[in-house]
Order: sequence, then C-alpha cells, then structure tokens
Amino acid sequence: MRSNLAGDGGKALELVRESSPEKEREFDLIRQAAAGNSHAFKELYKGNSQRVYAVCLRISQDRDTADELTQEVFIKAWEKLSTFQFESKFSSWLHSIAMNQFLMMKRSEKRFNQRVDELTTIMENDNSHSKAKHGFDSRIDIETALGKLPEQARMAFVLHDIEGYKHREISNLMNIEVGTSKAHLHRARRMLREELAK
Repeated sequence: MRSNLAGDGGKALELVRESSPEKEREFDLIRQAAAGNSHAFKELYKGNSQRVYAVCLRISQDRDTADELTQEVFIKAWEKLSTFQFESKFSSWLHSIAMNQFLMMKRSEKRFNQRVDELTTIMENDNSHSKAKHGFDSRIDIETALGKLPEQARMAFVLHDIEGYKHREISNLMNIEVGTSKAHLHRARRMLREELAK
C-alpha cells in the first residue's frame, strides 16, 4: 500500500491527507441530500454558506449582489447535487458554481446595458458608496483597492491569491487561457501595489 502511495506521488498523499472524519461526514451529507434529504442539504448550507458568501462578496464587491449570488449558488447546487463527483472538495465545487453564476449575471447585465460607459458609471458609484458605508472596517484599504481593479483581474486575484486556486483551475473557471490568467494576476498585483501606495 505504501509503495502505491509513493508511486502516485503528491496526489495520492494529498488524498490521504484530505480524508478525515469531517470530510467523510460532508460526503455522507451530500449523498443524503442528493437522495432528497432536505435536512442534510441544510447542514451542507450551514457548513459552507459563509465561505461561499465571502467569495461572492470579493468578486462582486457588493453585499446585496453577494447575498443574491449565494442564494443562487445553493439553489443551483441543490439542482445539480447528483452530478457532484467525490474527487474534489465540496467547497471547490461550490466556488465553481459561484464563478459561473457571477459570469452569467455579468453577461446578462451586458445584454441589458446599451453602453459600456453607463455600466462603468454604475460600478464607480457602487464602489464610492461601499467606501463610505464600510469606512470603519480595518480591511477597507485592500477591499477598496480590489474594487478598483478591472473585473477579470480582480477575479483572477481573488481566486489565486485569496482562495488558492491554480492558474489551470482559474482558466477552467473563467474560460480563459492559462497565460491570460497569469497576465490578469500580474496586472492585479501591480495595480493593487500602486493603489495601496497612494
């Protein structure tokens, strides 16, 4: 058994390291929820909703939007639970749903907005309201700076530097090339440094 683990390298060791009573309990809840047990799904919601909300808030930079996205993520998760492959963390699966829902929302917005200038103005106003509303927060500098990043750069930064995703995973989530993900991250870091140095 040991030789097989060693032969597989880090991947096998990672699977061993990740297997835990907590993870097994979560997988059991997923199986129950997929079979229609709403109480099991409620437990999954309780265990993951705060982290999903945090991701949604970072990418949307708006509390109301983050609330709405979080609800949509769990509605979609309930609908697609039977498709969950027990090869990844449940939280990673939820994060990919969150990214897809956010991108769908942005595409929908673009269809309804005739001019890019109008959309830019709306986003700038949202960011200024956010700054005024959350001025007491000790993390406001980084949150405000994140809010000033272009959307794709912000998403790449949040996924890579905050949530720990690899560029290959980000390219799949955002439907972009790995090189584009790296370019977005480089741009985001440079702009954050400049913004925080002001």
